[in-house]
Amino acid sequence: MRKGLLIVISGPSGTGKGTVCDVLRKNNPDIAYSVSATTRASRPGEKNGVNYYFHTREEFERMIENGELLEWAEVYGNYYGTPLKKIEEKLAQGIDILLEIDTQGAMNVKKKCPDGLFIFLVPPSLTELEKRLNGRGTETQESLDRRLGSAVAEIEMGKEYRYVVVNKSVETAANEIAEIIKAERHRTDLNIDMLNSLKQRKEIL
Repeated sequence: MRKGLLIVISGPSGTGKGTVCDVLRKNNPDIAYSVSATTRASRPGEKNGVNYYFHTREEFERMIENGELLEWAEVYGNYYGTPLKKIEEKLAQGIDILLEIDTQGAMNVKKKCPDGLFIFLVPPSLTELEKRLNGRGTETQESLDRRLGSAVAEIEMGKEYRYVVVNKSVETAANEIAEIIKAERHRTDLNIDMLNSLKQRKEIL
């Protein structure tokens, strides 16, 4: 059985990561989604356990102390992290898992899981990114300036990823990521068990 592929997608705030990942998961239901934990307040329409696991700051800090997170980071005054146990279980079962996290969290995951698939999603331009952030209607001028400033630093961090995808169109970006995942599933390191089965003249299909 092939080992599961850990897929990490991140990029500057406002790039459209959530929307692209939603389309990717809709078109590829065999990819499991890792629900992140956070201390930020839920947004309209978000559900606990579906979009995020929402925790108090005290609860999150206990999770950190107990080693229950694959990675965690404090971003814009809130904690974000990835629960570890369910990820380990699914990867061992050969299930591919999608993590949609910020660049800081992604670099922490890369230290622990260097064999993961790291994809950096970028906007066509910073002008387009500013337009998308303004379109949210939730940003003050101060927070907008802060996010745009952070975007420049995050784009530099994009050089640490295996692939870069430009989000000109949600459908196109999702399809390009799906093609990358399809190719990565054939990596030798994920198919060692299959090769060993072939040596033993076992049926692998």
